[in-house]
Amino acid sequence: MAAILNKQARIRLSGDRALLVEYGDGIDPIINEKVRAMTALLKKDLPNGVEAVVPAYRSFAILYDPLTTQPSSLTEILHVLEADFCEADVEEPKIVSIPVCYGANFGPDIDVVAEHTGLKEDEIIALHSGVDYPIYMIGGIAGGFCGLGGLDHRLWTPRRKTPRTKLPAGSVGLAQSQTGMYPVESPGGWQIIGRTPLRLFAPERKSPFLYEVGDRIRFVPISEDEFGRLFEKEWS
Repeated sequence: MAAILNKQARIRLSGDRALLVEYGDGIDPIINEKVRAMTALLKKDLPNGVEAVVPAYRSFAILYDPLTTQPSSLTEILHVLEADFCEADVEEPKIVSIPVCYGANFGPDIDVVAEHTGLKEDEIIALHSGVDYPIYMIGGIAGGFCGLGGLDHRLWTPRRKTPRTKLPAGSVGLAQSQTGMYPVESPGGWQIIGRTPLRLFAPERKSPFLYEVGDRIRFVPISEDEFGRLFEKEWS
């Protein structure tokens, strides 16, 4: 954990209303913890003129009103936060359990993953559900899509050569070294191995998504009957 104290930020303009603050290169859990901690510190006492702070894998964006504040002022604030940063600023992650029905009608690509990896279906399910995955970012592929880290290398599988034009909400898939969930119906090129009956996105809720950056996702295998009961409860 102490290593994150040495990660120095690269700060640059992104358009005329945002600063991009970057740490390191590539996907790294230590770097992401620094991103989470700095994001939390900024949100705790939001600087004047800052409209939002949006974290990603190794960076975060500060969206601001250029009529109220300037990049130089925000950079000074960031330098102060960097100087005062300590390990205590990193909050303990929340575990979010996501029930998933794997294979059959809910995971049409699980056979593709099995052929590519040489694993049996029950081995794929055990490996995929045996890890708590950190949420590195939310967004990108579809609104609310969360990029998860920590996928067992034995499950690494290339994306589909031809993306599907429509995937049902709750689809759970693999692509290269990552896994993730589609919160809404959308196109997608990931290998789909299962589906959750939960409403991952519900705009009428106080918190529309069931998770946020920094949480950890725990996939829990369920039967088709359990899927049906939960689906009816969630979507009726």
